[in-house]
Amino acid sequence: MISHSKPSLSKQCVLVTGGAGYIGSHAVLALRDAGWPVAVIDNLTTGFRFAIPADVPLYEGDIEDAGLIARIIAEQGVAAIMHFAGSIVVPESVADPLKYYHNNTVKSRALIAAAVAGGVRHFIFSSTAAVYGLADVAAVDENTPARPINPYGWSKLMTEQMLADVAAAHPINCGVLRYFNVAGADPQARSGQSTDGATHLIKVAIEAALGKRESVSVYGTDYPTPDGTGVRDYIHVSDLAAAHVLTLEALIADPARSLTMNCGYGRGFSVTEVLDAVDRVTNRQLVRRMEGRRAGDADSLISNPARIKQTLSWQPRHAELDTIIAHALAWERKLNDLRAVA
Repeated sequence: MISHSKPSLSKQCVLVTGGAGYIGSHAVLALRDAGWPVAVIDNLTTGFRFAIPADVPLYEGDIEDAGLIARIIAEQGVAAIMHFAGSIVVPESVADPLKYYHNNTVKSRALIAAAVAGGVRHFIFSSTAAVYGLADVAAVDENTPARPINPYGWSKLMTEQMLADVAAAHPINCGVLRYFNVAGADPQARSGQSTDGATHLIKVAIEAALGKRESVSVYGTDYPTPDGTGVRDYIHVSDLAAAHVLTLEALIADPARSLTMNCGYGRGFSVTEVLDAVDRVTNRQLVRRMEGRRAGDADSLISNPARIKQTLSWQPRHAELDTIIAHALAWERKLNDLRAVA
């Protein structure tokens, strides 16, 4: 087990790519709460300045800009990188695969090269359960064969392979975290999912409950699941952010070791169950539109989180589905206020 004591490099800066986005902004909060100096690079195409605390340096630019990355590493004394920047919509990746191989793979290659050149010793990568594709087990662990079924999953798996090869050739170690379905918002409502037109189910359902959408589309009702709708393992974004901080500490504690770990709770909810929970928490009745399956979607994807629990002192704090939804609801209401002021 890795303790949560502060390691020796705790005074050195962590660069968070995509730190103005949904998950990245929560990682910034978790790092700051744990006493880490932080800097952010974000091109603000899907991120928001208001998501970044005023005292956190923000570099507006692209991770493919090697000169900019080199300058940030030098100016901030960057010892570790947490890499969240990228594109994440599975159906879009099927329709526009080159966008995903560029944003998620080619740009990651440039960032990794800049990290190696700048002497960064620790690299944590935002990967995805989509690398598993259509798994033939009820709950996937890290030894489940990686067989992506869409360009999004492949773009992430390619970056995982690059990191493994780079860690074998250079003095850098890596933490690959394979996310399941991330949802919710900071319990203190300091950040949350803010993107217009977001495709995350709970975000969409909350918007519908608050009158921002007329209905919620249910994509696929004929999957081989108990109620015919897709099943996913939902993880609270703040629990995920906490896992990143612990992973960083683990990499520093053992510079010779790299880690690949699932980030989920090990239980699944169907689309119907999630929408029922949103009805319950919001005391509204969502209008549901039954649609055909989307390209690239798996029927069920549930994690086996044993490795992350055994390797780190990670214990979920916000695992109840109703809690996840309540925090997302509180953020959506605050977001309304923020946009009204703007």
